[in-house]
Amino acid sequence: MVRTRIKFCGITRSDDLAVAADAGADAVGLVFYEASPRAVTREQAAALLRHKPAWVTAVGLFVNADAKEVQATLDAVPLECLQFHGTESAEYCDQFDVPWMKAIAVAPDENVAEKTAGYATASAILLDTFKPGLPGGTGEHFDWSLIPDKLPVPLVLAGGLTPDDVEQAIRTVRPYAVDVSGGIESSPGCKSAEKMKRFAAAVRAADAGN
Repeated sequence: MVRTRIKFCGITRSDDLAVAADAGADAVGLVFYEASPRAVTREQAAALLRHKPAWVTAVGLFVNADAKEVQATLDAVPLECLQFHGTESAEYCDQFDVPWMKAIAVAPDENVAEKTAGYATASAILLDTFKPGLPGGTGEHFDWSLIPDKLPVPLVLAGGLTPDDVEQAIRTVRPYAVDVSGGIESSPGCKSAEKMKRFAAAVRAADAGN
């Protein structure tokens, strides 16, 4: 059975991290972007990750951050993967010597193959919904038919996923992983244990049917 990986993003509380791990999350995302309602400081992130099980990957999310800021975060927080949501080039992303994935915001009629072609050194490409002024967390789907049959690296599907639609998304797109933030929250930055468990169960149901 093919197993779709799960990333719960925007973790801000240790209790939420524990539930995410118990639900079967493969990765948790910590947001280092001050404009986000889910942003955490380095100190908060380091404290959170002291409770992280070894089998859950810690991902740090950045948006057009100064390279020195990213490196300072890596020096202070035990991140295992980086996620870039701005206009960062592959050369910029490569400099940190840590696995990374590049988020691409998909607008209507987007040429996704062309937009992702320059990121062959990424560990994954994350496709999210384009919305002016928002680098992610739009809560909306994009047109999945725009996704090409093949990408240079594994696909992480994001953009408005919830426990109610992630099974359909997986059956339609067949991504390597799914990424969710607002769709498992009771309020911005506060995850719902019930929604996290339902989301993970829906992913497993999709996998069982594929």
